[in-house]
Amino acid sequence: MTARLNLVVLGKQGAGKGTQCKRLAEIYAIPHVSTGDMLRAAVKAGTPLGQEVAAIMDAGALVSDDLVNRLVDERFKEPDAQRGALLDGFPRTLPQAEALEALLGDDGIKLCINLDVPIDLVTERLSSRRVCQECGNIYKDTDVEAISGTCSNCGGDVIQRNDDQPEAIRARLELYERDTAPLLSFYEQRGLLVRVDGDQSPDEVTDAITRVVREKGLA
Repeated sequence: MTARLNLVVLGKQGAGKGTQCKRLAEIYAIPHVSTGDMLRAAVKAGTPLGQEVAAIMDAGALVSDDLVNRLVDERFKEPDAQRGALLDGFPRTLPQAEALEALLGDDGIKLCINLDVPIDLVTERLSSRRVCQECGNIYKDTDVEAISGTCSNCGGDVIQRNDDQPEAIRARLELYERDTAPLLSFYEQRGLLVRVDGDQSPDEVTDAITRVVREKGLA
């Protein structure tokens, strides 16, 4: 079987990871694996686990490594992930990165892409972000869909998520600096880290990433 194209996409909340992963998933025909989406699905389902996760996410905090590791382990066993995956929101911590290495073994992470965006810009992006509760489409607070509260894609409710409120944004960015930023050194030491300027148009960011993947001979 062809080696898996497993890519980690890092960056502060609001750096554009979700947007780029969706684009790259289409380009490389591999799934966009967002632990945030997986956790929000559990919250929406209203399971006991989902209720526990809801309280944590509303506070802008992170769920336990053990829980997220198990979610990702199960996801990699699904058929569509056999060619690889784009990991968005995982790993967030050094223990998660080490667990991911153990999980994937020799067929591990091929590249870690860090979308570099200034804090003031990601704060602005997050505070103005509105999201459809049904399909996950993202809008700005000035978009017609955000003003009307109705998604033009599926008709679902467009809301501002609790973790996009100012206090939660500050908490999330503080947690990023404490827990996730050290991952840059982790992947740099392994020769896998590539920094991409995220303060460009989405098309320019996509072009920069695909160019790196091509130059590395990964696709």
